[in-house]
Amino acid sequence: MSSRFVLPSEEVLRAREKLVLDHFHDEVAHDWDATLSTFPHPHYELIAQMVVHDGDQAVRQYYTDTRVAFPDQNHELISFRHSVDAVIVEFWLTGTHLGPLGGIPATGGKHRTRMTAYFLFDDNENLVTERVYFDQLSVLKQVISGIDRRRPSGLRKLLRVFRGVLAMSGGRPDPRLTATTPPELDR
Repeated sequence: MSSRFVLPSEEVLRAREKLVLDHFHDEVAHDWDATLSTFPHPHYELIAQMVVHDGDQAVRQYYTDTRVAFPDQNHELISFRHSVDAVIVEFWLTGTHLGPLGGIPATGGKHRTRMTAYFLFDDNENLVTERVYFDQLSVLKQVISGIDRRRPSGLRKLLRVFRGVLAMSGGRPDPRLTATTPPELDR
């Protein structure tokens, strides 16, 4: 176990950064095999939704679902930061809502949402988790902004969106995200 106060070597940091950049590139290209190869065991944690996608099949389904909803999904990188066990990336996630997302019907609306992802590495330099933080309401607000609420068809679509949001809410948070223990810090 390495010290939490000592960064790995520049060589290790550069290798991590390349892996994360390749991961981002392969996601945009919809090359799921290449994206998944960046993990020994794919594992995503979406904190805004308190959902975990664990394993090859679950992560592939996550990719399929989100790319049906946002086929043009892209990342605009803002910054890269390194820590003892992670690469921390700030980025804008962009996309056009052209397909259903769970129970939410396509709105045709675009979004550009600021996000942070923690790419966590184990002691053997394997990527073990992508943990993503973002504001779901910001995404929803943007994708519904183009719905014309003055027209009956727009009001019907808005009602379907809210029904979809309600159907997707109310699930229990994944206990892997709630069963946390505080770190042991030297005082």
